[in-house]
Amino acid sequence: MTCLISSFVLEFELVPGQGYLWMTHKTPGSATWDLSMRSHQLWTMMAENLQEQGLDPIVELGWKKTGSLLVGRTRAESDMLKGRVKQLSEAGLKAEFLGSSDLLKREPDLLVDKDTAAAFLPDDCQLDAHRTVAYIEKGNRNFASKGRYAEFYDDPVKCFIRSDCNGGVEAVQTSKNTLYSKKAVIVAAGCWTGSLMQDLFRNWGMEFHVPVRPRKGHLLALQNFNSLQLNHGLMEAGYVDHPSISDLESSDHGRDLSVSMTATIDAAGNLLVGSSREFAGFNTDLDESVITHIWKRVGDYFPKLRSLSVSDLSTSRKVRIGLRPYMPDGKPVIGPVSGLSNVYLAAGHEGGGLSMALGTAEMVVDVVLGRPGKVDSAPFAVDRVLE
Repeated sequence: MTCLISSFVLEFELVPGQGYLWMTHKTPGSATWDLSMRSHQLWTMMAENLQEQGLDPIVELGWKKTGSLLVGRTRAESDMLKGRVKQLSEAGLKAEFLGSSDLLKREPDLLVDKDTAAAFLPDDCQLDAHRTVAYIEKGNRNFASKGRYAEFYDDPVKCFIRSDCNGGVEAVQTSKNTLYSKKAVIVAAGCWTGSLMQDLFRNWGMEFHVPVRPRKGHLLALQNFNSLQLNHGLMEAGYVDHPSISDLESSDHGRDLSVSMTATIDAAGNLLVGSSREFAGFNTDLDESVITHIWKRVGDYFPKLRSLSVSDLSTSRKVRIGLRPYMPDGKPVIGPVSGLSNVYLAAGHEGGGLSMALGTAEMVVDVVLGRPGKVDSAPFAVDRVLE
């Protein structure tokens, strides 16, 4: 989809995931911490603003304040979680360490032994990406009559049109339209950002390479699934590092597949379990072996599910497959493109797209308008990754 918003051109690809806005697996002081924290604040403010308007955030955004649990099952993971709770608390978040007995009280269906523990963040939330985008689009359409907003679907970008005066980009040529921009052109095309910019620059006989790569993910959604009680969003401690699977049932052992247990129930009552990460190019085909790995991993944490096989789920399941925009240094690119005074990038958020979305939007606007930012944009500069 391509949107024109008050002279901003934004192209993006929505990949539906679990919709969690969790801070429990993020590390204070890391490169993306401040941006994630600011986004979390902005999401919460949006939900509160809806309530003040008499609207229901659950209906409009699929918003749920579930709280999140980062679960460890070894003594080493338990010690790590104690340290994480201390860090998160010192960073200003409400965080609690749960030993095995307290954890079992909160999640009776979870397999808990003497070494099982969790970091618990009661204020973590989740939303439904489709509902949220629909709500934002609906609000933006109020500006259409003023000429400040328009939507263009199935209308891919073909090239930039440069100004004869200063060499900047004065318009974007799509397959059906020419979109003129007085202020800025913002490219936010997810994992396609690199190839799109490369093609656009190639039209000028120039090279421009942003090393954003697609990282494929599978997510299993089970509709009307009542075989598991789940009171919070859960994620295994290994999600932080995404350990690779060595016994992959596939002929391609070079794709670096990792599967980590995540489980949550969305606003529609669906059980969402995952998740996988792998480098498979732009391939979005369903791989049943990955679903088998996901289901087995979830069963390691929830014994009730072990009696069900993947084939038993065929009538209630849907598999979501998407491509996360991966950056080698773990940080998105947000900011101006050198040599093109009015072109900006916002891409490479990998699995943190939703959790950093509103902070990124605010950062881009502040950079374009030359305003002091709430979050330092320097760590995300485009120039740092150009090859």
